[in-house]
Amino acid sequence: MAKKKSTNRKSKSHSHKKVSHLHKIYKTKRKTKDHDQIHQDLKLKNAYELINQTIDHDVPGAAQNYCVHCARYFIDEVALKEHFRTKLHKRRMKALETEPYTQEEARRAAGIGSFIAPKKFEIKTQPDKLSLTKTFEQTMDKDIII
Repeated sequence: MAKKKSTNRKSKSHSHKKVSHLHKIYKTKRKTKDHDQIHQDLKLKNAYELINQTIDHDVPGAAQNYCVHCARYFIDEVALKEHFRTKLHKRRMKALETEPYTQEEARRAAGIGSFIAPKKFEIKTQPDKLSLTKTFEQTMDKDIII
């Protein structure tokens, strides 16, 4: 009988083990704000503060061009306006139309209390800085959604 050559190579399907310590890094690399956090940011007072931030050179565009709905910074006004026409921005705005999930809703889903359908909000593209400043100065109720 002929002697078989022994190779120290593993078969092709077992050549790469699952690198488990990197999965969490990749999973949270592009983590953005949740919908309930963005609903807090959409209130007039918080949106005014986010859009009119002080200059910060550590973020893109020195923190002067911010999309409140997507929680993203942009390099300039043109890039921000282009972002408003993208599919990602439109999907985020569609998702923000429903009321955020609360603990009360979780209790109702578990059988404690009766079902109440979530409210719908009318979400519009964020106004520019000048019109937002004008609205902020004229409005007494700062908890309305922009």
